[in-house]
Formats: sequence, C-alpha cells, structure tokens
Amino acid sequence: MPIRPTYPGVYIEEIPSGLRPVTGVATSTTAFIGTFSRGLLDEAVQLLSQSDFEREYGGLERNSETSYAIQQFFLNGGTEAYVVRVGHDGSDGATAIAASTVTLPALDGSNLLVVTAGRRIRGQSAVNPGGWGDNLRISITNNGSGDDATFNLVVSELRTSGITASIASSEAFNNLTTEPNTANNVIDVVNQGSRLIQIALATGVALTAPFPRPRATGMVSGELAGTRPVFADIDTLSITLSGSGAAAQPLTIAADVPANPSSAIRQTQASFNSWAQHLQAAIRAVAPRFAPELQTYFSAATVAIIGDGTTGRPRRFVVTPGFGPRTFAADALFVFSGADVANYALQPATGAANATEHLPTPGAAYALDGGDDGTVLDGETYAVPLAVYQGNAADRTGLWALEDVDLFNILCLPDAPRLAAANARSLYAAAEAYVGDRRAMIIVDIPENVRLVDQMHAWLADNEPLRHPNGAVYYPRTILADALNQGRARSVASSGTIAGLWARTDAARGVWKAPAGTDARLRNVDSLAYQMTDLENGTLNPLGVNALRSFPIYSNICWGARTLDGADLIASDFKYIPVRRITLYIEESLYRGTKWVVFEPNDEPLWAQIRMNVGSFMYDLFRQGAFQGSTARDAFFVKCDKETTTQSDIDNGIVNIEVGFAPLKPAEFVIIKIHQIVRRPEA
Repeated sequence: MPIRPTYPGVYIEEIPSGLRPVTGVATSTTAFIGTFSRGLLDEAVQLLSQSDFEREYGGLERNSETSYAIQQFFLNGGTEAYVVRVGHDGSDGATAIAASTVTLPALDGSNLLVVTAGRRIRGQSAVNPGGWGDNLRISITNNGSGDDATFNLVVSELRTSGITASIASSEAFNNLTTEPNTANNVIDVVNQGSRLIQIALATGVALTAPFPRPRATGMVSGELAGTRPVFADIDTLSITLSGSGAAAQPLTIAADVPANPSSAIRQTQASFNSWAQHLQAAIRAVAPRFAPELQTYFSAATVAIIGDGTTGRPRRFVVTPGFGPRTFAADALFVFSGADVANYALQPATGAANATEHLPTPGAAYALDGGDDGTVLDGETYAVPLAVYQGNAADRTGLWALEDVDLFNILCLPDAPRLAAANARSLYAAAEAYVGDRRAMIIVDIPENVRLVDQMHAWLADNEPLRHPNGAVYYPRTILADALNQGRARSVASSGTIAGLWARTDAARGVWKAPAGTDARLRNVDSLAYQMTDLENGTLNPLGVNALRSFPIYSNICWGARTLDGADLIASDFKYIPVRRITLYIEESLYRGTKWVVFEPNDEPLWAQIRMNVGSFMYDLFRQGAFQGSTARDAFFVKCDKETTTQSDIDNGIVNIEVGFAPLKPAEFVIIKIHQIVRRPEA
C-alpha cells in the first residue's frame, strides 16, 4: 500500500514489477474410459504408473481392451493418466454391475452397519463394484462387554490360489464406537482411512445411548466364573469345525502353573491369558490332522480374552478360525466336545448360553457378498450400452466424469470399437464435441475386423462425420503378446500405444514435434495387423489416416501425423497433429495465465503488462524452436492496444488480445533431385 510519511526519516516501499509469468500447461495427460475387473465406478482416478493401475483397477483383464491400452500407455512413455470405469447398468435386461456388501448385526441381532466395497475420493464415498469384493472379510472384536465398551475392526482382502488362501491386504481400525460426533466414530474413521470398504448405518437405525456395538466374530464362550481345574487336569477336550464332517480331534494343552494352585491364582487375568495362549497353540497343532482344505482354519486360529472379571465385564474366550481356502465359509465355527467343555464354558456352536453374547455369530469373519462384474461380453457384441459410456452431465457419469479433472490433453476409448458400428460412431461424435470444449485431442480406434486396406477405406467412408481437427486415427491395429494367454498374439487398439508415444515425444522434443518418424518406435508391439506397402500407404495418407509401418532396423514405427481434418481436399489449417496440439497448448496456457487480467483497469498500463507477459511466454517457445522464423518478429506477434480494444470495447468491459504464430509443419514429403553432370570435352 502507498506509504504515508508522518515523521522525518527514511521510508521503503516495495513496488510490484507487473510481471505475471504465463506457465505452460501439461500436454500429454491422457484420459481413458472403459471396463475393468475392479475400480471406482464413474469416477476419474489419477494414475502415475502401471503399479497404480494394478492397485486401483486390478491390472490386465481379458475382456477389457482399455486395460491393455493403459499398460501400453505407460510402457511407451506416458506418465500421467485419468481413468474412468464404466459398467453395465442392466438397462437391457443383462446383469448389472454391483458392489459387494454385508450387514453387521448388533449384539441383539438387529441390523446395525452396512459395509460396501469402495473408498473415498474427493471427499465423497464411492463404490468399487465387481466380484473382487466378495473376497473381503470383516473381523470384529469387542474390547470388553460393558455398555460403553469399544470394538476393533479388521478388513482383509483374500487372495486365492487353488484351495489355499492368503491375505493380499489388510486394514485395522481400533477402539471404535458408534457414538456420533466422537473422534473414534466407526463411520468417520473407517470411511476416511479405508481403501477397501465404506460404512453406513443400516436403514432405520437410530443411535441412542447406550450405543450399540456390532456382534464380534469368532465363538464367544460363556462367562468364565468360579474355580477352574488346573491345566494338567484337561484331558477330555476335542475340537472340530462346524459342518466339516471331519471327526473331532483331541487337544493337548500344556500346563505352566503349579499342579494344585489356589483358586485365587487360577482366577487372575494372567492365568486366563496364559490359558488362552495354550488353547490357541493346541488348536493350531491339530491342523495337519484335518483335510488340506480345512487346515488353514486351524493353523491360523486365534484365541483372545475379553473382559477383565470386573462388574459388567465378565471374562469370556473368543475363539476365531483362521481364513480358510477358496471355499472359505465366513460362518465357520469351532465345535468343542468332551467333559472339560463345561469347565471352561466352551459351549458347542449351537449353544445358547448367555444370549446377549452367545447368539449365532459369523464365525471366522463377516463375508461381503453380491458383487458382480456385470455383463461384459455377449458373443462378439459388446454388451455395455452406449448410454453408459456417454453418461450424464448432471450426475457426472461416463464421459462426463472427466468434469472432475482439471486438465487432460488426450482421450482414448479403446473399448468403443466393440460397440455396434452406429453406436461407436455416436460415441466418438459425442467425445469429439467434448474434447473440443476441453481443448484436448481424441485418438479414434478402429474395429478388430478392419484388417485390409480396402476395409479401412470402407470404415473411413462410413465414419466421414468424425472428421474433426481434434481427432486422429491410426491404421492398422497393433499385435501384442498376451500375458493372460501364455504369450499368444492378441490384436489391441492402438490408442494407448500412440498416446504414450505422444507423451514420449513431448518430453524429448516438445509438443510441436510430430510424433512420427524413425524415432517414433512402438514399444511392446510384436507386429502389426497388416503390413502396408508404400503405395497402399499413399492411398490412406491423403485421406487423413496415419499409418503404422514396420521397417527393417527401425521395427514398428508411427509413420503419419495428420488429424482427422487432415485430408488433402479439406485444406484445413489444422492438417497436422503437432500444429493442432501446439495451438491447443497455447490456448490453454494463455487461458489460465491471463485470468489475473479480469477486473483490472482497462487502459494502456494493463495492455502493456499483457504484451509483456504474453510476449515473454511466446518468446520462450520461440527460443525452444517451436515456431518458424529466424527472429522473434518473424515467428510470432502479440498485440493489445487501442487498435485491438476500442473505446466501445472498453465501455463494455472487453479487452482484446491478438496472438499470432508461425507453426512448424512436419516435413512429410522429402524430395531428392539428382542430376547427371555431363562433362564437356576439353578444347
């Protein structure tokens, strides 16, 4: 602010320079829309690597062209992508995509909490549908039995292989309560922290003190009260698994207390904890006696003590089977038999003692169920409806889910060619209109049955309405070694590979360099669906179709850089991909970099600042070799003065900025002229 001198002395005032640099935006952030085996539905998720893709979306999926395209994107040089998963909505009678759920009951058996596969994104809960969610297990343990007791929740994702199962990932949340507006409220804690599940109150639940807890997993014993026999006296205790049909196996429990301790010693917490440890060891030791598919239930079993023997907190044993095989039974319980069952309150699974704690329980864990990938393929017809891809602007679904993304430069729809031809054309037309508004490009893929050059001509004739300066198409498709099919050849849409190539070229040379030529190699591409000759290439290039070619030494490369508006007869200003892309880059950068101009006084001081800031940005591009011309005057101009902004414009609050530049166009045809020199005879 201006200084107001009031006393004799020296005053210092900092004066702004007026320099507001225009920062160039990203040029190769790519958006993919498709189907996957897992992932948030209709949400744009940022990925920075193939590892991110595998973690969020499960990696390659046979029925997902988009999964292969994303892998190719990262292998060919891509560094940032946004992925939107869509799934069948069941509108045409086919199976709809669905998320796995389970309802956790309270101690009295009433519904309490609903658990759904999903996680939070942008501060909101989002579902993660698909059959993968049926591998999620929820374990609950109660910290005591009083009305104010808290509980612990563990969510685990099983990875199955044959008849064995292991825990792929696990999340633990401790000391939870259902009491609202508390620091350890189960809904707030789990929903904010979990990447596997989201929790909500069951319909009709009204929380009042004392606040209910979900029923614990595992078998909860009856109350441990009165004098107990010493360990050495336990010799008639056997165990089996409910419903397994296997014979009960005797347990051998070692003693670590004197043979005849006083009842006071036997009633201490340490004594009970020791007994629990020995029981757990005895259960795990009998695992080899059972069938292989049952062994994990025993070998990973746990025994814990709840309660401390004080008023309202009686001691009870919680015995929980371990996670079992692929046919894991979430309601599996251990059944104890023998005379010593009564001594230690280890009632059989059907027992009903202490009704509030010993109701039928889920056994090892609560299992989420009901997940469905939805109908994906029906013969050769792609069953996901067109409307699912196009989505809804109001709900931000499908294509419109990208509204949550601040900036993307390239759009790929690798699964679109599997739609019926008319639907694919409609989808691409809608996508072209959308990327036009977002100053982005779209790479159009061709169907797998377009193999020969004449078939490509026919496809082009059927899709003439897709001519657009922001679109590009490549022929033929690429052939990869399919990791999911023992390395056999698979035809894959080329958009992911090309998007990665564009990103690699941008990083190495700049967005003004055509992503084509002998250095534009297609990584991880075994071959091409068709080997073109030069003459065949010559029939497609004038029509705006970019060729993928295979040359000796250079291998498989991109050999074209035209937009879909780049047919010779159209004579478009945006005939070439690099010209269109640098134009979009400049537009987006200036759009974002000149927002400070709004509401500034509209006169010469402002115009001078605009000329300086925009001119500096353009000059930096010139120095990097983005424009034609040997001098800046030849390469670009920035005009903002009383000629561009008249008094009428000023009165209407308008400031006009004119920016012109001379783009570099690729050397598409190299003509070499050779002359013979005829030597004259010497005189």
